[in-house]
Amino acid sequence: MRLTVLGGGGFRMPLVHQALLDDTGDERGRCTELVLYDTDRQRLDAIGAVLARQARGHPAAPSVTATTDLDEALRGADFIFSAIRVGGLEGRTRDERIPLGQGVLGQETVGAGGVLYGLRTLPVAVRIAERIAALAPDAWTINFTNPAGMVTEAMQRILGDRVIGICDSPIGLCRRATRALGADPDRTVYDYVGVNHLGWLRRVLVDGRDRLPDLLADTAALESFEEGRLFGADWLRTLGALPNEYLHYYYFNREAVEAISAADATRGEFLRDQQAGFYREAAARPERAWESWERTRLEREETYMAASRAASGGWERDSCDLEGGGYDRVALALMRAVARNERTKLILNVRNRSAVPGLDADAVVEVPCLVDSGGAHPLAVGAVAPDQLGLMLSLKAVERSTIEAAADGGRPAALRAMALHPLVDSVRVADRILRAALDQT
Repeated sequence: MRLTVLGGGGFRMPLVHQALLDDTGDERGRCTELVLYDTDRQRLDAIGAVLARQARGHPAAPSVTATTDLDEALRGADFIFSAIRVGGLEGRTRDERIPLGQGVLGQETVGAGGVLYGLRTLPVAVRIAERIAALAPDAWTINFTNPAGMVTEAMQRILGDRVIGICDSPIGLCRRATRALGADPDRTVYDYVGVNHLGWLRRVLVDGRDRLPDLLADTAALESFEEGRLFGADWLRTLGALPNEYLHYYYFNREAVEAISAADATRGEFLRDQQAGFYREAAARPERAWESWERTRLEREETYMAASRAASGGWERDSCDLEGGGYDRVALALMRAVARNERTKLILNVRNRSAVPGLDADAVVEVPCLVDSGGAHPLAVGAVAPDQLGLMLSLKAVERSTIEAAADGGRPAALRAMALHPLVDSVRVADRILRAALDQT
């Protein structure tokens, strides 16, 4: 089976490769050919050196080829992972700094930064979808590219249900909650609802019984994992649910903005400088590329959401959360389920159909899905709390205005997307952010 990764020179590519190496099950549906596509040959060479080191001792490792030709990468693909970053980390730093300059949140996918990132990324993602439709119409596309919800919805308008979005945040939350309960994940069912980077874990069913009330009642257990520390036991009990970590930017927006503004660098600036160092080292000493990558990866995981942790009292991440990845395991599970018809349940970004009441059928939502050879089928989640549905509807309006603006270049739609975002508090601020972004392109 041929797997093509778009953005194959990206820093997290070795996590996907390691997941493929760990797939020692049924040979049917296993990746035998891995194709890496990137616009930057130096990045491809650096990551290629890391993968070569990882593959040692794995006689069944997939063959790896690298190319800067998109059409060459797509032809013959059975599965396509889309993990592109249009504008690179330099673009991300602008997405974060421009809103901060106006006193509002500067973050990669949330708030004004997410709108700017979407406006830059969507035209490229749509062109890629068009090439997939032309060259690999039977391939399944698994979208990693952020902002994942709006990118997946835009690509679905061309590829339909053969494009599925994934994110590691929901499964990370579910795994940590289960661990805090001392429960077995294999015997646990999760009731999760949301859109990408905006969702809530509402029930944790162990042997048919909801254990979330037990967790909410136990302060020590609740604050033993990341989301409990981020939000605090009192607020989680008030909500009666466990929010996705990105909701910290909504519930504690003022504190988050203050913490990010006070930091020496934004997350984008930190990663830009850190990864530039890795790619330089890998080019100079390719034989040491894996060691350099692993050291850089661990530092990346240790500093994840550092500003939010500072805003919630300051604490270190648990060692079990420093393994990295998560999304790579979700992607492999999804690919395996489709290729081998192994029925499984995963939380994915898919077309709503009728799963979430209050959202239309074509809205991409993030919900538990049954996956088989026919793709991902969203499961009905039942009634959604008014506060949750209200935020979801607001974000969906922002996403769709961004898609409209990216499609026709219209400023009114872009301004509407920016100004309607709950974390942008003034139309004039929205206008100044858009003007500043245009001036810097």
